[in-house]
Amino acid sequence: MKLDMHCHTKEGSVDCSVSVREYIKRLIECGFDGMLVTDHDSYGGYRAYRNERLNREFPHFRVFKGVEYDTIDAGHIIVIMPEWISLKVLELRGLPLTVLIDIVHKYGGVLGPAHPCGERFLSYIGNRRAYKVSTMLKFDFVEAFNACEPEESNSEAKCLSSVYKKPGTGGSDSHRLDCIGLGYTMIPVELKRESDLIEYIKSGAPGMLSGGSRYGKTIKDKLGPFNDILVNGFYFYNKLEGLLHRRRRLIELKEIRK
Repeated sequence: MKLDMHCHTKEGSVDCSVSVREYIKRLIECGFDGMLVTDHDSYGGYRAYRNERLNREFPHFRVFKGVEYDTIDAGHIIVIMPEWISLKVLELRGLPLTVLIDIVHKYGGVLGPAHPCGERFLSYIGNRRAYKVSTMLKFDFVEAFNACEPEESNSEAKCLSSVYKKPGTGGSDSHRLDCIGLGYTMIPVELKRESDLIEYIKSGAPGMLSGGSRYGKTIKDKLGPFNDILVNGFYFYNKLEGLLHRRRRLIELKEIRK
């Protein structure tokens, strides 16, 4: 199976302009068999896929439910949970990485850092205080290729995947139509649901390959040296959003502990 394992939709990510239906059509045109929807702290895109019954419209194309979670201390983390699990806390940004890892594993899911060697505040390695060998060992996979990252970032991510012997996934991280399908993950077995994907990753993902080509029209490419202003702005935005969701997160965490 050829999958794009980092996909954003306008139904779930405010910075994306492509609907989940458009995304599916484009990936099919590019020869893909499926996608992992990874909206920012939201399952909005996947809900749209289910509510619009797109599984009937595209019966041979697999859409898996995931989320790109914004931790308070370690950047963006891709999370995949079993299809029968629904946790509201995964749509409330701001959990510390260690708490996120415990919750995801408690409920049978897997997780790994998105663009791990990318921009500070947005990536795991970029948050230098977050990087620990003990934490790396708890990840189930590493995003080894991201079409929106520069070559050196992807090279370091691939090295990270190799050093820690973690499956290396690939995806486009697309927010625009012309970026869709530029990153891929090749899986030599057929997967029908999230639990299949999770078990495959837990088994070490034998035969998994990832790669693609770089998208050269990202905001970073357009802003050049001024991109640092945007990155620093995200730091404060993430902290503020984390504080705003704090009460709801605590409520959800109490329910989880029960």
